[in-house]
Amino acid sequence: MRVSKLPLVVGFPLILGACATAIPGAYTGTKAGFANVSNQTAAAIGKRTVFAQTQAENQALAREVRAIVNRKTISADTAVQVALLNNKGLQASYANVGLSAAEAWQQATPVNPVVSIGVLGIGAPELGAYRAIEGVFRANLLDAKTRKQRVALADVNFRTAQLTAVNDTLALANQTRQAWINSVAAFETVSYLKRAKATSDAGSELARKLGETGALNNAGQAREQAFNADLAGQLARARLDADRAKEDLTRLMGLWGGDVDFYVPDALPALPGSVGRITNIEGKALSNRFDLQVAKLGLEAQAAAFGLTDQTRIVSDLEVISGVELEREPEGGDVVTPQIELEFAIPIYDTGQARMRKAELAYLQAANVLAEQAVNVRSEARGAENAYHASYKIARHYRDVLVPLRQTVEEEGLLSYNGMITNTFELLTDVREKLSASLEAADAKREFFMAQADLTAAIYGGGAGSGGAGAEGATLAAGGSAGH
Repeated sequence: MRVSKLPLVVGFPLILGACATAIPGAYTGTKAGFANVSNQTAAAIGKRTVFAQTQAENQALAREVRAIVNRKTISADTAVQVALLNNKGLQASYANVGLSAAEAWQQATPVNPVVSIGVLGIGAPELGAYRAIEGVFRANLLDAKTRKQRVALADVNFRTAQLTAVNDTLALANQTRQAWINSVAAFETVSYLKRAKATSDAGSELARKLGETGALNNAGQAREQAFNADLAGQLARARLDADRAKEDLTRLMGLWGGDVDFYVPDALPALPGSVGRITNIEGKALSNRFDLQVAKLGLEAQAAAFGLTDQTRIVSDLEVISGVELEREPEGGDVVTPQIELEFAIPIYDTGQARMRKAELAYLQAANVLAEQAVNVRSEARGAENAYHASYKIARHYRDVLVPLRQTVEEEGLLSYNGMITNTFELLTDVREKLSASLEAADAKREFFMAQADLTAAIYGGGAGSGGAGAEGATLAAGGSAGH
């Protein structure tokens, strides 16, 4: 006896297969999402980014980087560009974008149905080779029902990964720019201390000779020699600090081996002639901060997760099982018996209320995090602009007031010395004080350029705890003809 329902049962998988949705092409590319990362990075800081996935691509980048830095004095912009091309931590962040795309691809792909076939009564003597054959097809109906919500959540995570990668890029750019500033400023300090040491050596030698003639007592000799010894220690420490600062820059640029043979300028560039006010600094920060956009997507992700939880609150697993059994009769002929089952968990204990409460609180938490971050972004923007203008005024004060005054004292002292009015040690004191003022002016200039970098980080991201890049205003270029 045969049953006519067999075609219906066998055709059931085809009906489910027709429900399968097309996979968006945005998830399936080898560099899915990276074009968006690259475009937004270029718009923020004007630098090129790459996502190297093959050995050939990595080798090409290595050659490009070597041509840029090998035995050359690099500017801040060059250092940032090299870091964006060569830093492996940044490449790992870009790979995370691909991982999130693959996850969205996976969520958009229907779960494979399960088919099982069994043979019963193998070798039954009265029936021949077997007694019955069973075939079962199993499909998860809840997967199809919730796929839209799961894909929406995965898409939010995909967009979040892209913005996070942009934020990571800006953070690396800002760190590299500030490392370049610190490195150049450290070598500038070394150059000032070397000049001070040369002056101190001359004073110490003069004190020794005067002591031999009896013109200077032991206390006077010891005073000059102690100052000279202290200055030697400061110079050694400054050289160590400069080496460490350059090594920090080298690490951020991802350089090693022969590629570390590069130089930075002897001094930071001169201060710009003026700095303007930035209108609506808070509004610009709220519109452009990528870390704030990531927080907004976090809230969207929680909303999508809440919807998915609501869909599965009562029934967390729902499967349909269909199949046929073909049984051989002893008197001859086959009997085909179709079957269909619906399998689900009975919500006797877990009614989903706890999961719904967790989803509600997670959404509330994300909303408060976003609100707090918006307040912080406003504060960071205001603080960065204040520091930018204040540091510029301080640096100009040292450059235009204090250093010229010390220069005048030194020049007048030299005139008095030539006229036999001032003794040698008074002249040396004037020279030391002028060099001290120059050191303070150099440090104030460094603070200004650091504040300049922090200003753009406050607008786009990349500062402490977020991400950022250069700054509006002067471009940092090589400040000296030589390098280290």
